[in-house]
Amino acid sequence: MNFKEKREILVTCPKEIPQYLEAELRKLGYPILYTRKAAVATEGTLEDCMFLNMHLRTGHRVLYLLEKSRVQNGDVLYKQAKKIKWEEIIPLDGYFSVSTAVLNTTIKDTRFASYKLKDAIVDRMRETKGKRPDSGPNEENTVLFLYWKESDCSIYIDTSGEPLTRRGYRKNPLKAPMQETLAAAALMAAGFDGTMNFANPMCGSGTLLIEAAMIATNTPPSVLRKNFGFMHLVGYDPKVFEKICEDAAKQVTACKVRISGSDISRDALVASQANIRNAGFDGLIHVERCDFRDSPIPKGDKFMLMVNPEYGMRLGDEKLLETTYRDLGDFFKNKCKNSLCFIFTGNLGLAKKVGLRADRRIIFWNSNIECRLLQYEIYEGTKRVFDDDKKA
Repeated sequence: MNFKEKREILVTCPKEIPQYLEAELRKLGYPILYTRKAAVATEGTLEDCMFLNMHLRTGHRVLYLLEKSRVQNGDVLYKQAKKIKWEEIIPLDGYFSVSTAVLNTTIKDTRFASYKLKDAIVDRMRETKGKRPDSGPNEENTVLFLYWKESDCSIYIDTSGEPLTRRGYRKNPLKAPMQETLAAAALMAAGFDGTMNFANPMCGSGTLLIEAAMIATNTPPSVLRKNFGFMHLVGYDPKVFEKICEDAAKQVTACKVRISGSDISRDALVASQANIRNAGFDGLIHVERCDFRDSPIPKGDKFMLMVNPEYGMRLGDEKLLETTYRDLGDFFKNKCKNSLCFIFTGNLGLAKKVGLRADRRIIFWNSNIECRLLQYEIYEGTKRVFDDDKKA
């Protein structure tokens, strides 16, 4: 396969994150072709896909377009897909999987579309090479993606394989963790750029801390990953990716700020410390076990603090959490003067209990839960708002 042929590249992401993904792509020097609700399109080669997989913090998958056509039904899909030279894409002794997003009134079961594409691939390879590769659900080898909405059909190579949220450092995620891409987007939305001390009470498994350290040191988000989908394509040259990794390593800088976290849970502390070590930030990120009310506050200049408390939907009891959110407001007001404080929550009712008026309310989605990143700029003399009916 020609790794230098320029085509459309579609980078997927969670809802409400495309604006941050767009900013990343532009900063890396890539044009924006169009934006969808949960994806941003650019253009480039498969070698560009390698680069993007290494450097994008907010993207989930980097998809390289193979074919875009009008397809009315499964038979037409089979015929169109069989024209693609799969023998030049998938290793004969390899393994491939197909994932789909199908919104077509003629398709009752989305697996049907997947089977049709698989049939076209294996039939062509049998006819051209006399044998076929294995296939199944495993995403650790060659991965293909079929997008089919009514009669608009696109077939992509998923050059990421497994989603880019799987950075490789989080071995112990605890319950209901924040995804790495979401954590990175929240930090970007907050304006964290590594020039301000950062504190994360209720740190859980440490995802926000690690993503903050990666930003502060300009560490590529996928530096720990050992496997990507593009590695399982015909024509892949490991030396090209080695050069991308070497160039990325040269851009890593020393951390100039203090990054610290805390959690009252012993399990959370053990998990965060293990994940921090896996990420290579042991000694850079400081974590300790304590209640958030006793969390150490960075000294000196203005700092940023971000918390991701329980929402009361999946983990804690909502009534019990009212006190937690109310005490967060007191903690901000009494101990976080001259700071930017943020609460990431999926429960706006509980957010009102904070008792402070938010300066910004930024929409995010954590899986299927609509969330807000609430910003509170705390000055000397900041007062609580006691009317719980007012907006958070």
